Amino acid sequence: MSFMVIVSDEPWGLPLNEKIMPQYFKEAGYSTHLIGKWHLGLYKEPYTPMQRGYDTFFGYHGPYIGYFDYTHKMFTRNYSRGYDLRRNANIEWRNDRVYATDMFTKEAVAVIENLNNKNPFFMMVNHLAPHAGNEDVPLEAKEEDIRQFSYIKNPRRQILSAMVKSLDDSVGEIVSSLRRKNLLDDTIIIFYSDNGGPTEFLHATTASNYPLKGQKQSGWEGGIRTAAIIHASFLPQGVIRNRYFYIADFLPTLLTISNANVNISTPIDGMDLSNMLMNDRPPYRDEVLTIDDVFGYSSYIRGDFKLVNGSSSEDGIADKWLGSNNNTNVNAANYVFNVLNSKTAKALKYSLTERKISCLRKRTVVKCGNNVANNCNLLEGPCLFNIINDPCEKVNLATTQKAMMTSMLESFNEKLKTVVPALRKPPNPNCDPIFFNLTWTNWDDYPPHILDF
Repeated sequence: MSFMVIVSDEPWGLPLNEKIMPQYFKEAGYSTHLIGKWHLGLYKEPYTPMQRGYDTFFGYHGPYIGYFDYTHKMFTRNYSRGYDLRRNANIEWRNDRVYATDMFTKEAVAVIENLNNKNPFFMMVNHLAPHAGNEDVPLEAKEEDIRQFSYIKNPRRQILSAMVKSLDDSVGEIVSSLRRKNLLDDTIIIFYSDNGGPTEFLHATTASNYPLKGQKQSGWEGGIRTAAIIHASFLPQGVIRNRYFYIADFLPTLLTISNANVNISTPIDGMDLSNMLMNDRPPYRDEVLTIDDVFGYSSYIRGDFKLVNGSSSEDGIADKWLGSNNNTNVNAANYVFNVLNSKTAKALKYSLTERKISCLRKRTVVKCGNNVANNCNLLEGPCLFNIINDPCEKVNLATTQKAMMTSMLESFNEKLKTVVPALRKPPNPNCDPIFFNLTWTNWDDYPPHILDF
């Protein structure tokens, strides 16, 4: 699965023998709900959410849709634009042009309001925002939100800021609904991003990962290091854990924290890091591996060190600090005021203060230090960094720490031996929405059309 996302015209998906998080929680007696993006397979019905452990689904099967028309257009192929919005297994036809972020928020609130408080629930809200939509109109937001960011010079960043503002409001609405339902104190809330922002190139949004290097679809910290928050009444509050946490760790960790009485029956890459989260005690994760053969990059973290290998662009143009520090118009006082007056802050039980907010912000700021960036050319060979002391990946240690470089390469090459073949399949034009009433559907469940190539 790590060699490329699932393109909508390719006949493959997450293997059916893989048991995933909603299936575990359903086994433990939870009701399970998915809102927003699926993107783990659509070509056959068994690969879709209602067949993979979810009791309810409202969202889209593919990689992205338009924020107002809910269609997906593949610009790399000459297919028709297809509608991709479903409720459970059926197309949800609507032409009211409700902004997608608001639409998914309303659905999440409705699910919470209809919950039976006696039974536990698991809900994933995989927002479209702030991912780019279709390539003809990649950035979309409500006009009233865009106007709030008129002080930003770049008009595209005005729209992106409005998209993020709508996402902020969504989090507040969902947390508020948990409060009204008297479920907030018993709910674990996780807010995180799956990767860094795409500043340039494919699906670019003008997002800035500054001062981290690189962007989405790269092995640099700007691509793989993301923001994450976990909140629960029984977890320490206002605590920063400066330790590695890999996305696969969520499954075993959440099963422990929630006291779900189920066992993981097959080997997985994730670690149970519940003791680290709750008490800052071991076990700790020591390694993080990222491999992408399609874009030609990889990275390997072990302890304090990180090996970066291969450029995600042929000319190496992505191997730099993209974007910029765009917070020049947000001073500390404004930041604190906005946080204190956010919907999320008002819904939370514990009281946030100016001092707490300022302290947390200072502790989470990435500091690059005064080191001058030295030579690292991934087109010529891999680079080595001390990622703890040098999170901005400025000082290449490949020639000064030769023993460590050799050790890291040996470990990385050993792990490469365990890589299994990619599941990707060639595109099949029988997927074209023109054959299915201009909708994206489980197209391989139907007889193939006679096509003139």
